[in-house]
Amino acid sequence: MKRSLSPWERILLARHPQRPTFLTYLPELFDDFIELHGDRYFGDDPAIIAGFGFFDGESVAIIGQEKGQNVQEKIKRNFGMPHPEGYRKALRIMKLAEKFNIPIFSFIDTPGAYPGIGAEERGQAMAIAVNLKEMSLLRVPIIVTVLSEGGSGGALGIGVGDYILMLENAYYSVISPEGCASILFRDSSKAPEAASALKITAEDLFKLKLIDEIIPEPEEGAHTNPSETADNIKKALKRIYKNLKAKPIEVLLKERYEKLRNYGKFLEEVRK
Repeated sequence: MKRSLSPWERILLARHPQRPTFLTYLPELFDDFIELHGDRYFGDDPAIIAGFGFFDGESVAIIGQEKGQNVQEKIKRNFGMPHPEGYRKALRIMKLAEKFNIPIFSFIDTPGAYPGIGAEERGQAMAIAVNLKEMSLLRVPIIVTVLSEGGSGGALGIGVGDYILMLENAYYSVISPEGCASILFRDSSKAPEAASALKITAEDLFKLKLIDEIIPEPEEGAHTNPSETADNIKKALKRIYKNLKAKPIEVLLKERYEKLRNYGKFLEEVRK
C-alpha cells in the first residue's frame, strides 16, 4: 500500500529533477513521430513540440510541452515556458488535424506561459485565449494528459479536451504555491500551507470533477520507473480513445461544451 503524501510532497515529486518529461514518454507512446516547426507568424518555440505520428496504428496529432532533460536543453526549451509562437504552432497543428479528421493528444508540463516582455509584445494572452476558443470547437477527439506541472493559462493553452488525465503526482493550478503564499501571506516560505489550500493535486481535482482520471505512478514517483509510468499512460490512452472515437462528433462537441460549462464550484464550509 502506498504511503499518503501531502500536497507539497506531491509538488516536490512533480518538480523532481529526474522526473520524466514529454520527450521521455514520446517514443514509448507513439511511433514514427514527425515534428513540425513554426507558427507561420514569428518563429518556432522549442518549449512546445508538435507534429504527427501513429498511435496503435492510427494517425494522430501530438502536442507536448517540454522542459528539457539537462541544463543545455532546459535553456533551449526555456524551462518549458512557452511563448505565443508556441501556442500558435500548436493551434496550427490542431487545425491540420481537424482538416484531416485526426485525433489530438496533448501533454501538459509547464510552470506557466513565459511572462517576459517579448512574449507580451507578441500577444501571449491573446494566443492562449484563441487556443481556448478554438480547441473547444475542434471537430476531432482531444485527450489531454498532465504529466507534471500544470501552471495556469500556460497549461490551459493546450489543455481543452474531451477527457483530462493527470499523473498521480502531477499538479494543476491557477498559480504556484510559492506565488500564492507570497500574495496571501506575504511569505513564500508558506508554500506548503498554500499548496494544501489550493486543492491542486490530482486527487483534489478529481474530487472537484476538474479532471476525469488519475494515472498511477510507481510508489516513489515516475522517475523511479519511467517505462512503467509510460505503460500506465498508454493503457489509459488506448481505452479512452477507443471510447471517444465511437461517439458521433456532434455528441462529442456537446459533451465538451457541457464539461467546460460545469467547471467551477462554490463550496461553503459549514461552521458550527
